[in-house]
Amino acid sequence: QVQLVESGGGLVQAGGSLRLSCVGTGSIFRTTVIQWYRQAPGKQREFVAIITSSGTTNYAVSVKGRFTISRDNAKNTVYLQMDSLKPEDTAVYYCRQSGSPVVWGQGTQVTVSS
Repeated sequence: QVQLVESGGGLVQAGGSLRLSCVGTGSIFRTTVIQWYRQAPGKQREFVAIITSSGTTNYAVSVKGRFTISRDNAKNTVYLQMDSLKPEDTAVYYCRQSGSPVVWGQGTQVTVSS
């Protein structure tokens, strides 16, 4: 059973930075597509960033130029570096592994104060 565990969330002031980590179990992790999503209170879960097994990336318009997704396959880990954070980035951040079945992590809270 594949599991994903996120960490790195916390409270930060606007303009600050955080780095989230998503650690996956199983050797298949390094061959799959991984995404980051987020869900703010009262809102639907939304896409943030994606990285393929070969390292190709893409981002939501709202975070492009501020967030960077990367992966270290030797550590079965995908990172989300978040810079120039804004209060509207406040949300629970989830990583998601594509495939059958799709696997979600439990989420990590990010709170950005103004």
